[in-house]
Amino acid sequence: MLMQDGLKVAHSADDEPTDKEAVYLRLLTLIERLHRQLLDVIKNELERVGQTDINAVQALLLYNIGDAELTAGELRSRGHYLGSNVSYNLKKLVEAGYISHQRSDSDRRSVRVSLTEAGLDVRGKIADLFDRHLASVEKVGDVSAMMMERTNISLERLERFWADQIRYQL
Repeated sequence: MLMQDGLKVAHSADDEPTDKEAVYLRLLTLIERLHRQLLDVIKNELERVGQTDINAVQALLLYNIGDAELTAGELRSRGHYLGSNVSYNLKKLVEAGYISHQRSDSDRRSVRVSLTEAGLDVRGKIADLFDRHLASVEKVGDVSAMMMERTNISLERLERFWADQIRYQL
């Protein structure tokens, strides 16, 4: 039995964890919990700067749109949001003046969205938050760039695996 990131993991002769189910279920729990925690961090930042008219999901949506002009479908296809979730939040952000929208000239059913000045302001606040995190994550959180890169690789592989499960009905 070896300790790996604080978890007891039995290893076989080829050094692969033998209790894959526990490790996989822990990973699933952490992914879900980290996303909720990120939203809480964003919510706290919005409250700290007095931006109480939008929620954390909406602020993250503004951040992810950035300088681009996108359709709701493009946001969904990039994997950021679910269909009804993105449509609802885009509608609320348009009503609040954070996003402008206009029908596509080539496809009248398609609506392209971009950030207004107010939307860019919120995006800047979230970018500043992430910059502060980046400046201290290694010193305070003991998370190096190499650790983040290895985690990114693992999560991208897991994302591809899950996408293939859906695409090919495995």
